[in-house]
Amino acid sequence: MYNDVVYLKNFYNSRLGIISQRLIGAKLRRLWPSTTGMTVLGMGYATPYLAPFRNGSELALAAMSAPQGVTHWPKKSPGLVALSAYHELPFPDRSIDRLLVVHGLEDTENLPAILRELWRVVKDEGRIIAVVPNRRGLWAKFEKRSPFGHSRPFNSRQIWQLLQDGLFVPLRVENALYFPPTRLELVIRRACAIEKIGHCLFRALAGVLIIEASKQIYAGSTDKKQAVGTGQRFVKVHNSNAASRG
Repeated sequence: MYNDVVYLKNFYNSRLGIISQRLIGAKLRRLWPSTTGMTVLGMGYATPYLAPFRNGSELALAAMSAPQGVTHWPKKSPGLVALSAYHELPFPDRSIDRLLVVHGLEDTENLPAILRELWRVVKDEGRIIAVVPNRRGLWAKFEKRSPFGHSRPFNSRQIWQLLQDGLFVPLRVENALYFPPTRLELVIRRACAIEKIGHCLFRALAGVLIIEASKQIYAGSTDKKQAVGTGQRFVKVHNSNAASRG
């Protein structure tokens, strides 16, 4: 079930949403400190996190789905949002350097088809980041508090395997949102302090998982059989795509 765009917009305009965006956004910028000269695509409802990536990037734009709905972005500027089905993105092959997915993967039914489409549009050696609810965290357990509680959560092993099956190479997993999803001002004011404590002591209980992966033709592996299998899967997908285009 998709989070409605009005609900998402209202959440990120609330105090809880603002502090959530700040904490998750800080982790994203540490993973991608510079996108100079790159094309950055935000998929799902990633616009609250895209503004910092506009500085220096050749282009930063967003794609939202019809079931979710669409909203104008950026404010007071020509729109840079495409309304699209996630399995049919309106971008050429290998056209995106950095792809950020927020409120996207947990809301979709056919994840293999989505990941094939992401693989298609990301450049060779390009990177993606997926932000998903953590199954073990508090945020996934409170449906009415935030959009991170509305949809399917993941554990780190699940999202890692999902990306591997989509011919991406997972690189690292970060965590964010250790404070409980409450609108109590006392807790929100101390969210940054709680974040530091949680990162040191309770990493498994974070509200969201932030996983970065790279698109590669052959996934690096110390296991020769696994590496060969990955290469064979790539060849099958590549030949299938070439045949469909022909």
